Amino acid sequence: MPLALLLAAAYLIGSIPFAVVVSRLFGMADPRSYGSGNPGATNVLRSGNKLAAVLTLLGDAFKGWLAVILADMLAPAAGLGSIAAPAAALAAFLGHLFPVFLGFRGGKGVATAAGVLFGASGWLGLATLGVWLGVAFTTRYSSLAALCAAIAAPGAAFLLGLDPYWVLSASVMSLLLIWRHKDNIKRLLAGQESRIGGKKKES
Repeated sequence: MPLALLLAAAYLIGSIPFAVVVSRLFGMADPRSYGSGNPGATNVLRSGNKLAAVLTLLGDAFKGWLAVILADMLAPAAGLGSIAAPAAALAAFLGHLFPVFLGFRGGKGVATAAGVLFGASGWLGLATLGVWLGVAFTTRYSSLAALCAAIAAPGAAFLLGLDPYWVLSASVMSLLLIWRHKDNIKRLLAGQESRIGGKKKES
């Protein structure tokens, strides 16, 4: 299997918009029509349906994990080497950010990135999840927790001795995730970011 075909498959897996799919299954409004307009678990939670938000979170994480696992399984037989899984991880992440099924306007990628990292290494996934939980429980800012976890991921991959391709892939995802949170960063600096469990603040 050529690397390009594997990356295309990973991108399509990452493009599956679980926020939209789950919302339709629950008979809910399209998550792009309310709140932040972001097709992700956090915005689905604003609908008040916690189960739908959890299923969206799990679906987005699962597709990232699946892309990595499939790449790991197929790469040896295809002679693709150690670059296959990290490249597939990045392709799946890009699929979530720029999904072909939603006109290339996707979510911020936090859950998908988490799934990808768990696919790369359980320890890497736990380390970054630990950072997220620590910051989230301390500050109650989901966006700040995501940013801190993104910053920590490449360093954790390096310290855990993962393949350099994984360190590179994690670094690129980290930069993209920070870029996708640029509006959240502005609100954090202005003291206008909403906290977990709190009402969304008006800018």
